Amino acid sequence: QVRLVESGGGLVQAGGSLRLSCIGSGLAFSNYVMSWFRQAPGKEREFVVTITRGGSTFYVDSVKGRFNISRDNAKNTVYLQMNSLKPEDTAIYYCGAKLDGRTEQNYWGQGTQVTVSS
Repeated sequence: QVRLVESGGGLVQAGGSLRLSCIGSGLAFSNYVMSWFRQAPGKEREFVVTITRGGSTFYVDSVKGRFNISRDNAKNTVYLQMNSLKPEDTAIYYCGAKLDGRTEQNYWGQGTQVTVSS
C-alpha cells in the first residue's frame, strides 16, 4: 500500500519559516516526480512546486525566492523549506507523486496545515 505522509506544518508569524516533509512508502520513490500543492480556505488546490527525478525544480511565481524543494531518495522524503512566510501562504499543503508522462498525480498525502499570522 502506497502512503505519502506530510509533517511539519504549524502556526508561524509572518516572516517566519517552516520546513515540511513528505515521507513515501510502498512505492519506488526515486521513480516519481514529487510535488507540493496547497489549498487555502474557499479556494481550489493549487500547484506550488515540483522536483523531477533528476532534481530539476519548477516553482509557482508567488513562492519563488522564498520556498525551496529538495528530495532525499535514500530516505524516500521530499522537503519544502518555506521562508519569509506571508499570511497568503496559509493553506493545507499536500504532497503528490506522479510518474513521468502523467498529468495527474498517482498518489496524494493527507495534507498538513500551515497557518501564517499577520
